[in-house]
Amino acid sequence: MITDKQLKALWADFFTKHGFKQIQNSSLIPENDPTVLFTTAGMHPLVPYLLGESHPAGKKLFDVQRCIRTGDIDDVGDYNHNTFFEMLGNWFLGSCPKDEMIRLSYEFLTSKDYLGLDPKRLSVTVFEGDEIAPRDEVTAKTWQECGILKENIYFNSKEDNWWGLGSGIGPCGPDTEMFYDSGKEKCSPTCRPGCHCGKYNEIWNDVFMQYKVENVGEKAKLLDNPNIDTGMGVERTVCVLNGAKSSYDVGIFKDVIDFMDSKAELKNTDETVRSYRILADHLRSSIFILGDEKAITPSNIGQGYILRRFIRRSVNHARKIGLDTKYFADIADLYINYYLDDYEILAKNRELIKRELEIEVEKFAKAIEQGYKEFEKVINGIERHKQFAKEGEIVENIISGKAAFRLFDTFGFPIELTEEIAKERGYKVDREGYNEAYKAHQEESRTASAGTFKGGLADSSYENAKLHTATHIMLAGLKKMFGNQVVQKGSNITPERLRFDFNLDHKMTENEIKTLEDFVNNVIEQKIDVTCEELTLEEAKASGAHGIFDSKYGDKVKVYFIGDVDRQICGGPHAKNTGDLHHFKIIKEESSSSGIRRIKAILD
Repeated sequence: MITDKQLKALWADFFTKHGFKQIQNSSLIPENDPTVLFTTAGMHPLVPYLLGESHPAGKKLFDVQRCIRTGDIDDVGDYNHNTFFEMLGNWFLGSCPKDEMIRLSYEFLTSKDYLGLDPKRLSVTVFEGDEIAPRDEVTAKTWQECGILKENIYFNSKEDNWWGLGSGIGPCGPDTEMFYDSGKEKCSPTCRPGCHCGKYNEIWNDVFMQYKVENVGEKAKLLDNPNIDTGMGVERTVCVLNGAKSSYDVGIFKDVIDFMDSKAELKNTDETVRSYRILADHLRSSIFILGDEKAITPSNIGQGYILRRFIRRSVNHARKIGLDTKYFADIADLYINYYLDDYEILAKNRELIKRELEIEVEKFAKAIEQGYKEFEKVINGIERHKQFAKEGEIVENIISGKAAFRLFDTFGFPIELTEEIAKERGYKVDREGYNEAYKAHQEESRTASAGTFKGGLADSSYENAKLHTATHIMLAGLKKMFGNQVVQKGSNITPERLRFDFNLDHKMTENEIKTLEDFVNNVIEQKIDVTCEELTLEEAKASGAHGIFDSKYGDKVKVYFIGDVDRQICGGPHAKNTGDLHHFKIIKEESSSSGIRRIKAILD
């Protein structure tokens, strides 16, 4: 039996011995990236360095990054889908030595000192080539030289083995994916890696960002600044290594599910297993979001909306298995105690996490009450329609899919509950119409909030850089006005505007907003150069820089200086001079959540 903690330790030992430096595990809330709500991949925090900025830890890096993805939220509850997960990653910055990375991958997977997998049960996929870029023969040849059987090397199209931006232009390149054979029989003669029958389990992915495409349809050219990015999911790999049927059958998930099974009215069976798994997954995700450095709390927008959805779905599935929500606090303790060695911030925020869970559960109970009232309005509307129907018009006892979806989306009413109450009243629910409304909402959510890393590279324009610098100046102004206890609680930057969340115990007055604007514009008018230095943590502290001082940063950190106005540990990118910002204007100041204010501002 290998645990997730052992896997992470092996990863660190392996890459340290091969000359890679460990970098900090970043917040779940991405810094200055408008394309996603959460950090969705290990490469996400490295955007500036993938674009060419130097990293203080060097050109060979590795980490263990916490991530959240919601695009597959409806698949949670099967054997391997999770919303929160940990991703093992390593990088070559500024170079793309494919053969070296593949040999490292093979060694880690097969060496008896590390994972010790049977090479004969390993299969890999490789880019087959097209009109944009050539067949990746180097990768296939290197795998075969390592010891992968030729018949276990599969060539795939761009759809499966190519990384690129959604626009089709910009940095891109082939990837190679590694699969481990479970030993099951093939489901068909065409069964191969990528089939979802369970025979082949993907455990690692090496991405070679070696090309760029300048115009759609043109041939790819070699990048001046290529990179390699890899990713191995901790939960999925532990599942494979232990021969488990599901990631929920091992480690902390098993402990949590066993605890729930001891408290719930309905035991963990084939009929209830999905609810048990969704509960275990969603509560873990909620705990990590609530315990994050950026202190997100439930709300109706952004990350807070996703958090609220996780908690309310947890309540619904707790109701299905007869688990009292008072046990959510005990489950929180189980997760916090398990992860506190790697995430001390969870232990620090233990009481906040449990308090916010309790508050949201109570709010949901009230929302359900409102949902019942709304349900009655829907029924009354249909009855009135019957009363005033034209002669010959038939009004059926059917609740529309649109109304049923509104009950779910606005009040958290699960469709099953709507159908149950409707049946008691002699009504049916247009389930097909509900499914259509739900699917449309799901697609919108995938596009708007689930996202992928792909947009991150595309949006690092100089407009973003200027707004990023304005954010630094604005935070310096807030600290000057309200004290150093003011810290960033969230940030989102697009080429058009900045959005910044910070802690404050009151709504800013018009005079305070004007004072802050004047502070920022005064710094802009001074035309101060923005400079960057690579310093040790001790030197950064001595310089007066603010940020999270954590040993996981590595030997050195990047500190951006804006004269005497601000000095902050940051990955960039920034404007070169404050004069480039022209003029700063706050367009809105509002509440984000309890004790958290939000500013939206532009440069004009």
